[in-house]
Amino acid sequence: MNWLDHIKWDAQGLVPVIAQEQGSKDVLMFAWMNREALQLTADQGRAVYFSRSRNKLWFKGEESGHIQLVHDIRLDCDNDVILLSVTQTGHDPGIACHTGRHSCFFQRWQTGPDGGQWLSTEPVLQDPALIYKKTP
Repeated sequence: MNWLDHIKWDAQGLVPVIAQEQGSKDVLMFAWMNREALQLTADQGRAVYFSRSRNKLWFKGEESGHIQLVHDIRLDCDNDVILLSVTQTGHDPGIACHTGRHSCFFQRWQTGPDGGQWLSTEPVLQDPALIYKKTP
C-alpha cells in the first residue's frame, strides 16, 4: 500500500493541513493538499499546497518568497488531517499570512459590554503590496 493511501481524502481528493512553526510552535496557517501536493512536499522538503480558489498547486512562497521548509509531516489519529512542522523563510520573523503577518491566526475574539469584537493581535510585518506580484 502506498503511504498516501493511508490518508482519508475528502470527496474532492483533498486533506486539511496545518502548518506549525518548528521553533515557536506557533500555528501559522491552514490550507489544503491533494495527493500530488503532499507527495511534492515530502519529496522536496518544502510546503506545496492545493489552492481551491485557483484550482492548482500552490508552492508556498512562489510569489512572496516566504517559503516553508518542512521538517516533519504528521497524520492525525483519524488519518484525515496533516500537521507540518516548518521553518518559515523569507523574512525575520517569518511571514506566513498573505496579510503580511507572522500567522494567519492573528484575530482574537474579545467579549465586552457591547457583545464583543475581533481584535488584531499581530502587527503587519511587511506591506502585502510589496510582497506579491501584481497580476494584470
